Amino acid sequence: MISLRSITEDNWLAIARIEHAPGQGRFVGDALEILARAYVYRAHRARALAVYAGEKPVGVLLVRDLDEEPACYDLQELLIDQRHQNKGYGQAALRLLLQKLKAEGKYPRVDLYVERKDLAAIHVYQKVGFVDTGYIDPGAPTSINMSYSLSSDSSEESL
Repeated sequence: MISLRSITEDNWLAIARIEHAPGQGRFVGDALEILARAYVYRAHRARALAVYAGEKPVGVLLVRDLDEEPACYDLQELLIDQRHQNKGYGQAALRLLLQKLKAEGKYPRVDLYVERKDLAAIHVYQKVGFVDTGYIDPGAPTSINMSYSLSSDSSEESL
């Protein structure tokens, strides 16, 4: 059973020990970096959430509010520990996050950038329902922008 939990003084150290697989460091930040970015972006209502499988922490994600146009939720990071990858935890965590954000209802969609070479991440995002918008940020030309619609008429009703 996958769940998303707040990061607290009781679990932050276990979350900080989550590691990406060899070679993934060029695509996703270390867990400690993700926690630091959540703190730095706190004025943008950034939230780092722990991903748990039962009572075991297996990952961490970072999402923040993006108020400037186009206003949306900005999914900045998703890291599943190298020992727990390929078990469906990333997809399950994303589905839970999307449910949570849809219920919150602040923005109509979730956007993210992913490196074109990170085919595994692109595959996971596509399986959950993210689509390539075609937009290429001049500041990140090696990344693609993906978006997920949270509107009630979204075709992704399997959440």
